Amino acid sequence: MSIRFTAKARRGLVALTVAVGLAMGATGCGGGGDKKPDASASASKGGGSNPSAQEGQSEQPLAELTGPDGFLLQITEAKRDSGGFVTVNGTLKNDGSKVANVPAQLSGDETEILRHGVSLGGATLVDAKGKKRYYVLRDTDGRPLTTTGFPAVKPGQSVGVFMQFPSPPSSTSEVTFQLPQFPAATIQISG
Repeated sequence: MSIRFTAKARRGLVALTVAVGLAMGATGCGGGGDKKPDASASASKGGGSNPSAQEGQSEQPLAELTGPDGFLLQITEAKRDSGGFVTVNGTLKNDGSKVANVPAQLSGDETEILRHGVSLGGATLVDAKGKKRYYVLRDTDGRPLTTTGFPAVKPGQSVGVFMQFPSPPSSTSEVTFQLPQFPAATIQISG
């Protein structure tokens, strides 16, 4: 019975990870490093149409963090879901002038996470009020529930990223986001 439950839970977690990865991939596609969409987006902002409040929230990042090699991490959303998780979404952009690889140090220093390649597995959320630190979740094979397998990032190119954490108590809405080699930032959790 417990083997059946474990196998079913593992399949569900893998399906969830794949679905989140596909959703993030779909939202990350389309922008790339092409400057033409940026120009049309700027033109539509001043064109007289009034964006909804929801659109305005997605354009304003919760935090912008500058890291090594010209990388800029923009955190666009930190959302609590009913399953007891907080998913942090954003973009990692190469603001430098040369092609850059995502630093391996962003994976953190845990052996189990390092076995699965470069990721954002070193990220943490700190609840100062509750005096707790939340690490990136892992699946049953030890893979971090975060973006992995980064390509070399060209100048001006952005890559959509996500990280999943255990949820702090519902009374906690403000946490500090930490990622190795980037400054810490206070972000708001919605949901």
